[in-house]
Amino acid sequence: MGQDRYVCEAAGAAREGDPRTALEVPVTTRGVLYVHSAPRALCPHVEWAVADVLGGRVTLDWIRQPVAPGTWRSEFSWQGRPGTASRLASALRGWHLLRFEVTAEPCAAAEGERYSSTPDLGIFQAVTGIHGDILIPEDRLRAALGRAQRGEADLAGEVARLLGKPWDDELEPFRHAGEGAPVRWLHEVV
Repeated sequence: MGQDRYVCEAAGAAREGDPRTALEVPVTTRGVLYVHSAPRALCPHVEWAVADVLGGRVTLDWIRQPVAPGTWRSEFSWQGRPGTASRLASALRGWHLLRFEVTAEPCAAAEGERYSSTPDLGIFQAVTGIHGDILIPEDRLRAALGRAQRGEADLAGEVARLLGKPWDDELEPFRHAGEGAPVRWLHEVV
């Protein structure tokens, strides 16, 4: 499988792919893995799975998760090819006792991504825009509207699921910084 590449045309470049006028650079994105709760015995397995996806040794800083006694939490910033967030989520989704989120920033070759996983709800996936907004694909909106029109579901509940509200509701207590956890202040963008 080839490396994802983005072709940057030089000023006045005549054709894409012309070695005299274009520069190919590997496309990377960056993101964050939030392990909200994991049993202690699972922590090294999480590190091994992340290392396997990223292709190098990974050591996470684990701290106690006060919301779920006996579990641990960690946060890890990563950089990789587009699709890395998806591969991280896939590598971690099989462990029932794990709560986590993976985000990826948009880049020149891909939209951003957000994955959330809880033992009870399973995994949630969303495409995110440059400001972190969830972008809901047209086919998902049409399907939700169709279920609501047929009386199979409530439209407000369908939209809430498309936005990941059940996952946000379950993960919110785990997101707050615990004892000694790093606190990441985000500035509001309006």
